[in-house]
Amino acid sequence: MPDAPRLFDLTGRVALVTGAGRGLGRAIALGLARAGADIAAAARTAEELERLVDEVKRLGRRGSAHLLDVTRVDAIEAVVADVVAAHGGIDILVNNAGTKVPQSALDTTEEAWDHVLDVNLKGAFFCARAVGRHMVARGSGKIVNVASTYAVVGAPNRATYAASKGGLLQLTRVLAIEWAPHGVNVNAVGPTAALTSMNEGVLGDEDFRRQVVARIPAGRLATPDDVVGPVVFLASPASDLVNGHLLLVDGGFTAL
Repeated sequence: MPDAPRLFDLTGRVALVTGAGRGLGRAIALGLARAGADIAAAARTAEELERLVDEVKRLGRRGSAHLLDVTRVDAIEAVVADVVAAHGGIDILVNNAGTKVPQSALDTTEEAWDHVLDVNLKGAFFCARAVGRHMVARGSGKIVNVASTYAVVGAPNRATYAASKGGLLQLTRVLAIEWAPHGVNVNAVGPTAALTSMNEGVLGDEDFRRQVVARIPAGRLATPDDVVGPVVFLASPASDLVNGHLLLVDGGFTAL
């Protein structure tokens, strides 16, 4: 049995993180780097990626920046090929790229539905497929999908978001079943409402924020750093027999 530090050691691993430019993705990428991983950071904004890669390199790890729109399957395939060429392979994939468009069900537009599902579910699947081919062929790999508490509970004005994250949880389970015999672990994390730029609009409303916090037994919102440890665990040897699991990071929100 390895000692505890070695169980969580990612030295020599290569992690591809989507949506890495800000928020959860940025925190996760830096957390994986601190655990020893080299980072291939993918997002749509070059400036954010460059700042992140500079920080990864200051931690003594290799880093590369890759512009990626996860709604384009051809772009996904090209970026995965670039990462494999640059780093020699991909040991960890974190499917973090995500979006939301809060609308009531009666007001949900076709454009909003397509956009949210394309980013949160379609993008995650085709990233997993592209990386999974390499992992299955090699016989090892860790995939972590960033889902949400709304993968398992509902909320008003979240039809598109909840549908995409519930679908992502089911996708996690299916891929885990298919790829576990090939040494590939596929799991998900489910954060509660987090203090990120994507949530600034809704959480900036003090009344709404108080309502959200009141439903979390821990008495606070999540921060990006709260998600780092669970992702490092699911990306590390410590979770080698964990597969098809949703690790909720919600302060007890879904226990109510």
